[in-house]
Amino acid sequence: MSTREDGRADDELRPITITRNWLDHPAGSVLVEFGRTRVLCAASASEGVPRWRKGSGLGWVTAEYAMLPAATNTRSDRESVKGRIGGRTHEISRLIGRSLRAVIDDKRLGENTIQIDCDVLQADGGTRTAAITGAYVALADACAKLGVPGALTGSVAAVSVGIIDGVPRLDLPYVEDVRAETDMNVVMTGDGKFVEVQGTAEGAAFDRSELDALLALAEKGCADLTRLQAEALGR
Repeated sequence: MSTREDGRADDELRPITITRNWLDHPAGSVLVEFGRTRVLCAASASEGVPRWRKGSGLGWVTAEYAMLPAATNTRSDRESVKGRIGGRTHEISRLIGRSLRAVIDDKRLGENTIQIDCDVLQADGGTRTAAITGAYVALADACAKLGVPGALTGSVAAVSVGIIDGVPRLDLPYVEDVRAETDMNVVMTGDGKFVEVQGTAEGAAFDRSELDALLALAEKGCADLTRLQAEALGR
């Protein structure tokens, strides 16, 4: 019998929806939903690369992450109004970019840039992992539209895991995330390799067996997400 508020098993993802072509203008766009967390990912392509990359023959993939003011239960001002980008926003933007670059062949992309904008419409935990998972699908569509589908060397997805009341759990909503004794975000390629592991103990340290249990959960979750990405792309 489940002890989670939403009735899920400890190793079960929230309901996941990946809706492609959500916007008209970008080369690729996806609305990704992890339960009540909703993130809009848009991939825009442009000729040229940053100055430091010119003449290399290599392309560039980068990302920006942001949250709508009303994405959480308490409205927050836009960072553009504040006049500076917050540390969390900058960190997540870089994480998304690194994750996507792990599955891109820069040479095949040529000297073109793909910019992924990830905007959180509603936040209920796992916004960065949802953004990475949706951004990959938007990137795949953008590469196809650019005529360089071979630029993708694989797929990438991400999921959160954590220990709540001593129990390892997969894909944490906000109510679990704020109570987690250990919280971890795991990014993996479709063939089961780790791109990034971000883990933090909140008050009580975790041991190797707990780490192994969390990584096993993350592997299962990312494998399920990889399958859902492939289904969304019709593969």
